[in-house]
Amino acid sequence: MAYDPSRIEPAWQRFWEEERTFEVTEDRTKPKFYALDMFPYPSGKGLHVGHPAAYIATEVTCRYKRALGFNVLHPMGYDAFGLPAEQKAIDEGVAPQVSTKEAVQNFRRQLMRLGLSYDWSREISTADPAYYKWTQFIFAKLYEAGLAYQTEMLVNWCPALGTVLANDEVIDGKSERGGHPVERKAMRQWMLRITDYAEKLLEGLETIDWPEPTKVRQREWIGRSEGARIFFAVEGTDEKLEVFTTRPDTLFGATFMVVAPEHPIVARITSDAQRSKVAAYVEETSHKSELDRQTAKEKSGVDTGGRAINPATGQAVPIFIADYVIYGYGTGAIMAVPAHDERDHAFAKKFGLPIVEVISGAEKPIEESAHSGEGVMVNSGALSGTPTANRQAVGVVVDWLEKEGLGQRSITYKLRDWTFARQRYWGEPIPVLKDGDQVVRALDVSELPLVLPEVESYKPLGTGESPLAAVSDWVAVSDAKTGRELRRETDTMPGSAGSSWYFLRYIDPKNDSELCARDKSDYWMPVDLYVGGTEHTVGHLLYARMWQRFLAEQGLVRDPEPFQKLVHQGMILAFTYYGPDKRLVPEAEVEERDGKLYKKGTELELEARIEKMSKRQGNVVNPDQVIDRFGADAMRVYICFMGPLSADKPWQTNGLEGQFSFLRRAWRLYFDETEGADTPRADDSEPTETELRILHKAVKKVSADIESLDLNTAISALHVATRDLAQEKSRSRKILGPLAQLFHPFAPHFAEEVWRAGLGHPAGISFVAWPQHDDRYAVDDEIRMGVQVLGKTRGEILIARDAPEAAALEKAKAEPSVAKYLEGKNLTRVIYVPGKILNLIVK
Repeated sequence: MAYDPSRIEPAWQRFWEEERTFEVTEDRTKPKFYALDMFPYPSGKGLHVGHPAAYIATEVTCRYKRALGFNVLHPMGYDAFGLPAEQKAIDEGVAPQVSTKEAVQNFRRQLMRLGLSYDWSREISTADPAYYKWTQFIFAKLYEAGLAYQTEMLVNWCPALGTVLANDEVIDGKSERGGHPVERKAMRQWMLRITDYAEKLLEGLETIDWPEPTKVRQREWIGRSEGARIFFAVEGTDEKLEVFTTRPDTLFGATFMVVAPEHPIVARITSDAQRSKVAAYVEETSHKSELDRQTAKEKSGVDTGGRAINPATGQAVPIFIADYVIYGYGTGAIMAVPAHDERDHAFAKKFGLPIVEVISGAEKPIEESAHSGEGVMVNSGALSGTPTANRQAVGVVVDWLEKEGLGQRSITYKLRDWTFARQRYWGEPIPVLKDGDQVVRALDVSELPLVLPEVESYKPLGTGESPLAAVSDWVAVSDAKTGRELRRETDTMPGSAGSSWYFLRYIDPKNDSELCARDKSDYWMPVDLYVGGTEHTVGHLLYARMWQRFLAEQGLVRDPEPFQKLVHQGMILAFTYYGPDKRLVPEAEVEERDGKLYKKGTELELEARIEKMSKRQGNVVNPDQVIDRFGADAMRVYICFMGPLSADKPWQTNGLEGQFSFLRRAWRLYFDETEGADTPRADDSEPTETELRILHKAVKKVSADIESLDLNTAISALHVATRDLAQEKSRSRKILGPLAQLFHPFAPHFAEEVWRAGLGHPAGISFVAWPQHDDRYAVDDEIRMGVQVLGKTRGEILIARDAPEAAALEKAKAEPSVAKYLEGKNLTRVIYVPGKILNLIVK
């Protein structure tokens, strides 16, 4: 019987669906295991091979854990609110509800074709009103707790598009889409006080098993800094400028100040002589995104004409505005110490400002470069001579500032509050009622969900309002609770809202009376294994942690951290082929001749590049096409075999041929592929010791590799076992049965078929107990051990693992590659540890 994925894979997928094999309920007699994939945005283009590459690690682990007796929760859903669906609505008039539903159906079909063992009874979509009812409920709770608020803030406003743009949508002052001018504009925005959780988010990182680089990046993003707040009086006014600095010990060297151009104080401190220059600079800055301002290599600025008094020296110092200082970061003002900060040094040199050394120890003259290292305070009045090492000087200066009433100890964070509004249609409606700009109340849970209304046009109105503002009969509300005529909020929530708690809804997806029953979340949470990309480090992964902590404070969940273990998968890259004219050539039109690449049927030589998969590049690989050609199991095995999980890896469709051939070789252990032959090969013979050694080594290796997510080496171990058992012409069910179980997490359709049709077992391998290795067979009696002479490896011997020293020495002397280093020398000492080391000391 030939190996035919197109026959066996759909049959087993139907079996799992009809038997509800992977549906799960709480079972407190078993250990639980909750594995989670970062759920996809359901684009109209469907899955590409990068999606299953991200999902395969949890898939293999879940099938393995079920066989170990764990109660496994492995769900899937869709992060369905997104700009592509809204843009399709604008361009084509197709309602996002319709296009998203179609996309979800296609995604589900493709995921099922992959044989992924999801509990489909728990499938969710963030755009389903039954789901976002509880997203709105959480928002209402945040508002009632004072954690959701509205404030005026500067945004990237594009008049031509009539909408607010994110920083990464603005390039050189223009919109990424269309190249329209963008300006900085103050708008009233909803915010969440994630800054209230800064310290708790830092502390929580110490309790979870996450990659250290991810923890480091979150720590840096939160940006905890200890230092001082210092107050500078503005000369000739009652104004004060407040700055925060981690180096108050450099205060005596502050020779100018820099204020953000959008700081409210600018208009009040600017002199008449400088007012036109300042206004022009403010206008120029308003067309730059924050990203542009922060990354600009050339520093610019304008003197306001205002002067501040350095509280340490009593001297008046100029106040500049410069675009690299941003209002909303810290206090929006800095004290500039050019002698001890490179950026301030460059600014001072450009504008001819004083540079005063206040920390000794500079290797170069202070006029040439800043000294940011340690030393001793100088030119600092009575504090001169204070060492700066171990922040000793910082403590002394802060004590002095507090004593003099000039400043105070402070801890600040770089983290800023979370902007939580979009002027778009396709998002969760914000569940509040307003009178003008003032929020009157949040909606009660009994009034939820607040469902998106139908609209005539999905285009932004051009006023800074979303299309919802045009639906007057939806916006206007006669509120029975207050007896007032009120209006709904017309902003919608950002895409990050629904993804900040979806892991809880999987636990109790059909509960209409609460977001998640507490007894169920207590059973399943926290998530035991979460797999996703590093691009979410300071977005989704931070927001979800904040929401989980808030829900724990509200008593709605037990655990303060949602994800106990996090693993990042690498990116799937693509070989992209270019002709001499730099035009893309599809992979199907590429052939290799004499070690070079050509377009088929031509002499056009091609250049191959490894690039990120993207629809724009035309190098996306559709898994449907791969499955049609090779089957889902070959694709799954290939993904595992490509390389380490966390590494970026280039996709090569031709590489699947090797894994398809591997599965065929394994198939022939169970079936004769000769035409007309359909009798299974397995029998009840007793296995040989050689067969037992092959099997138990594989069991030990594959089990350990799944535990450590080294899936590529697990596949290598299966390759070796298949090859060796084929050479032994193995037929024993006691060998082929456990081997099928080892294949099951990686190639489940294959494993199910050989388990039932090849071995005669009842259908269903998923919950058969995982095989355990026996060390009598998993450890070799003989090993290859290196032989050292004077600490350098000179040869290798094959010897019993527990051989005595005399036997090891005899074999070493008989090995020619070792013997030549012993000739004419006296053996003075032998260092021997059985099975590990043999080192011969000679003179």
